[in-house]
Amino acid sequence: MGERALKTAAWFISLACLAPIIAVAIAAASGTAVTWNGLMDTVLPRYTLTTIQLVVLVGIGTGLVGTGGAWLVTACDFPFRRTFEVALALPLAFPAYVLAYAYTDLLDHPGPVQTWLRAVTGWGPRDYWFPEIRSLGGAAAMLTFVLYPYVYLLARAAFLKQSPTAYFAARTLGHGPWSAFFRVSLPMARPAIAGGVILALMETIADFGTVAHFGVQTFATGIYSAWFSMGDRLAASQLALCLLVVALVFALLERAQRGLAKRYPAGSRFEATVRHDLTGWRGTVAVLVCLIPVLVGFIVPIFVLLQMAVDSGHSPFSRRYMGYIENSLTLATITSFVTVCAAIIIGFCARIAPSLAARFSATTAGIGYAVPGGVIAVGLLVPFAALDNMIDGLARAHFGVSTGLFFTGTIGVLVMAYMVRFIAAALGAFDTGISVIKPNIDAAARTLGRSAGKMLWQIHIPLLTPSLLTAMLIVFVDVMKELPATLIMRPFNFDTLAVQAYRLASDERLNQAAIPSLMIFAFGLLPVIVLCYSIGRTGRPKAGDLPSENMGLPAA
Repeated sequence: MGERALKTAAWFISLACLAPIIAVAIAAASGTAVTWNGLMDTVLPRYTLTTIQLVVLVGIGTGLVGTGGAWLVTACDFPFRRTFEVALALPLAFPAYVLAYAYTDLLDHPGPVQTWLRAVTGWGPRDYWFPEIRSLGGAAAMLTFVLYPYVYLLARAAFLKQSPTAYFAARTLGHGPWSAFFRVSLPMARPAIAGGVILALMETIADFGTVAHFGVQTFATGIYSAWFSMGDRLAASQLALCLLVVALVFALLERAQRGLAKRYPAGSRFEATVRHDLTGWRGTVAVLVCLIPVLVGFIVPIFVLLQMAVDSGHSPFSRRYMGYIENSLTLATITSFVTVCAAIIIGFCARIAPSLAARFSATTAGIGYAVPGGVIAVGLLVPFAALDNMIDGLARAHFGVSTGLFFTGTIGVLVMAYMVRFIAAALGAFDTGISVIKPNIDAAARTLGRSAGKMLWQIHIPLLTPSLLTAMLIVFVDVMKELPATLIMRPFNFDTLAVQAYRLASDERLNQAAIPSLMIFAFGLLPVIVLCYSIGRTGRPKAGDLPSENMGLPAA
């Protein structure tokens, strides 16, 4: 493949990633003012207020939990510190809706906690107050304990890259450990922390499974209700446009924070970090601070889901569940391969021809991480449904036959939606790998007569194999967990593990929902461990070497 063909393919991919956004905007603009006024008078204020409240609660929670855990395991020494380095990131393997299913079974009125409380105290159902898990606060708690690892991973990477010289200077000037942390270490890590919080917030506004299960009405649930319950595609498109604007604002903020991170160098890290030795009650407090998020976000849900799965009496190896696994694996495998190939083409074009057009292509393709799955689904269904109707109309007029739905409701369109959603993660991993390949290698290949395609295939891909495998793993797991796009766009009678878990939970069959939920978690655990190992390894100083700016953390 020549350079011209690669550039053409890169532009085609970037336009395909931009198509859902354009389609949503056009579909929303085609609606009448009556539809928009109806939304303003009925559901839009409620959706807006609830979404803002959820974003504020999750932002505060993820910032505090993630930053506190990252600082403790990086700058302090206390019992089980090395264990917590990995354990604090493990909740990221859970989709938030799986955590919601587990805690609904545990904390709801008929659950074991309230049942035990009534048995011990002798109280009746109306004799006591208990926090309602099916509420805005419950949804915020579930999202916080699943999404804080975004902040933890980025903050830990930022703390690891900091030179301890500035911190030591603050200590010699009379500042205590806490004062030096707030005046020196925290400001230098602020861009990374803010970037992690924004990633968590983009996941929050895109979440559908958790808020739908708890009955919290946000833009994500409103889009689904307008499309399926009311059959109003114009209202769904206009709600999707509102959510898209919010998501793009967060995306711009995240990119701005990434730029700020590059302007705040932490200094050369040749000195070894001297950790504070926390013993006695201080060590106990540090252990508790790290243990609580791990307990709430990982250990307790595992035990609850295992007990629910046993009580369900269903076998995860039954023919039905094997079908769900096969469907999920099929979609994840195809999407991960297609997405990584697309990321290679776009990233390589930006490498060999770093023009404004190439940067625009890469930016356009990577914007999908900020677009919720429900918005992408609406943005693709609208044009493809119109195309299906046009083909069907032509076939009826000229041949007297109906073609039905030729594109809509097929695996191909669903894979395209996944690619748009997750190509940013693949691009991030590709950029991390290719940044260590010196340009001299490209120049040497050119002088030896290698074309752009041969240079990519014979030189870059062999060197990028670890990064590409990581990218495929990340995209694979993201597809396994994706719910709103799958729920809206899946082919008829083609259910995945995520869809089955949502359907069972919607029918209040939480015990049965535990089985697909556990399977989704099992697939998500491996890449989280790989990311923790990658960040820890990159953060260790080497003589004459600095850690990489990009940790390969998947975008939301």
